[in-house]
Amino acid sequence: MKLSSPAFKNHGIIPSLYTCEGKNISPSLEISNVPPNAKSLVLIMDDPDVPLNLRPDGMWDHWILFNILPSVHKIKENSTPLCSFGKTTFGHTCYGGPCPPDREHRYFFKLYALDTLLNIPSGSTKKEIEKAMQGHILEEAQLIGLYEKGKNY
Repeated sequence: MKLSSPAFKNHGIIPSLYTCEGKNISPSLEISNVPPNAKSLVLIMDDPDVPLNLRPDGMWDHWILFNILPSVHKIKENSTPLCSFGKTTFGHTCYGGPCPPDREHRYFFKLYALDTLLNIPSGSTKKEIEKAMQGHILEEAQLIGLYEKGKNY
């Protein structure tokens, strides 16, 4: 399985359009080689480089989508497919772009193919979603983007 974006390369710079310094919209994502027996997909975008004084667990959740149909091969810019939404660290269920307070951060877009639909409500936290995913992950893919505030990418 593969996750990519026409907006940036893996380990490349996320354009400021998709950040708090731009329009703060989600980038287009492309999904390929989903296992034929997948029943759903989960997409989690998080930042493991957040300062511990801002987030004691060291992780900031920016975007969480689950129960995405496995037939979805593209998520268009500034849109979401038919799916359920997880609650981000921002306290809402929509995309929240990169906005690092201190230096360049890494943003992980993680895609999971599952052998089931998750029987949990929209608004569930990443922790609740990850718990529900246990034992159901068929394959994983990830795309990493980098961003530092004030660099005018």
